Amino acid sequence: MNQQVDNAGGAQNRMSVERRGDHELVITRTFNAPPSTVYRAWTQPDLFQRWWTPKSVPGLSLASCDMDVRTGGKYRLEFGTGGSDTMAFYGKYLEVVPNERIVWTNDEGEEGAVTTVTFEDQGGKTLLTFHEIYPSKEALEEALQGSAVALPEQMEQLDDLLSSMGE
Repeated sequence: MNQQVDNAGGAQNRMSVERRGDHELVITRTFNAPPSTVYRAWTQPDLFQRWWTPKSVPGLSLASCDMDVRTGGKYRLEFGTGGSDTMAFYGKYLEVVPNERIVWTNDEGEEGAVTTVTFEDQGGKTLLTFHEIYPSKEALEEALQGSAVALPEQMEQLDDLLSSMGE
């Protein structure tokens, strides 16, 4: 799987989705904002909540967003659909380098990935690389049928948020 996804922003904001072997998924996209702004959108709960939940899923909301974004810190994201049933995703930050890199675990199950997001300055724009390593081929396959499907929409929502931040 290696595909280019055209977004509303045109060729300069093209997103690349690449499967590398049996365990890796890599997504890249350029945003028209500096790394410090894109990093803030990934690390400040009030901003993160505005773009992470795919709007195409009716009724889904990020009911709780606890993020202690520092090396050794933890996060917990709780999604709900308005009822009492919620889904929790949680883990710990293995490495945080402000405006450059965030590495975290996905600890809600044995098949959780380790995710690395990097923010590379491209003359005032940011090349974002979202890289996940899964413990098995089956875990990657499950992600490609589940949570990873929403990533293009989430990246578009992030782009919208960054545009509204006007920095």
